[in-house]
Amino acid sequence: MTRRRHPLLLPVLILLVLAGALGSVALGTVPLSPARVLATLTGGGDEIARTIVIDLRLPRMALSLIVGAMLGLSGAALQGYLRNPLAEPGVLGASNAAALGAVVALYFGFSTVHPLALPLLAIGAALAAIGLLFLLAGTAESPLTLILAGIAVATLSGAGISLSLNLSPNPFAAMEIMSWLMGSLENRGMDHVAIALPCVAVGCALLIADARALDALSLGEEGAQALGVDLPRTRLRLMLGLAIGVGGAVAVSGAIGFIGLIVPHLVRPLTDRSPSAVLLPSLLGGAALLTFADIGVRLIPTTNELKLGVVTALLGVPVFLVHLMRERRLW
Repeated sequence: MTRRRHPLLLPVLILLVLAGALGSVALGTVPLSPARVLATLTGGGDEIARTIVIDLRLPRMALSLIVGAMLGLSGAALQGYLRNPLAEPGVLGASNAAALGAVVALYFGFSTVHPLALPLLAIGAALAAIGLLFLLAGTAESPLTLILAGIAVATLSGAGISLSLNLSPNPFAAMEIMSWLMGSLENRGMDHVAIALPCVAVGCALLIADARALDALSLGEEGAQALGVDLPRTRLRLMLGLAIGVGGAVAVSGAIGFIGLIVPHLVRPLTDRSPSAVLLPSLLGGAALLTFADIGVRLIPTTNELKLGVVTALLGVPVFLVHLMRERRLW
């Protein structure tokens, strides 16, 4: 029986994104009435409300949408390309390498010399990781080869991060690195949006450009080639899109996991299950999920604000359990 997309999937996701964006601007540790928020957004309002809404909440809202969209889309594209439901940016080492680049900036103090040092090193490290991935995988088109090479790159990046923590000159430096690694959108500004937005736009464009090739790859490499898909160029575009987009996202948010893994699983049952049909819903779903998660970390009453990466990891566990129980019924 042919599966069909749920007609309300995209409208509901768009409404969730809009609701999350409005909630991100209106809600926070400092309560603001809807009238004060509306007055500020229309150019009026008092100075305190303008500082909170314009300087703090608007950049945070924009970044949660941008980063969430990139992570959700990259997870869906990788799961389609590798034909592996457990694929996410971390599988190929891109996010781990970006995190290592940022840790290098923090460890050697480059981030205090110039504000662009951290994002540039994160993006550069993600690109270098993809270059290493190509070097290790060679000309092999097998998804298993890419996954194994990605695990090697991710392990190497993880070892570098662990080494920096081990050799940290003092507990405060280690704490700064650990805090960044847990992911957060706290105290971000429009300069961070300006860094992430172009990278994510380029990354999304490269990933979406190969939507039809992903559908063809569901028939296998030989089937895709028979349909005219240029596999080396498709892989190059996907890997570059992943490195640029995820590198830019990790550069401003830190390491935030599970969004790229769980969002495609949430939206796939409501599509026809073809890889191309999951891309746009995953982009919207990732943006909505990360925005609501960021609202949650601000509203949960704790002494120190919860880290976003911790919350997304907790959200991922129930999805994994549901997936596990479903698979057990098939065994």
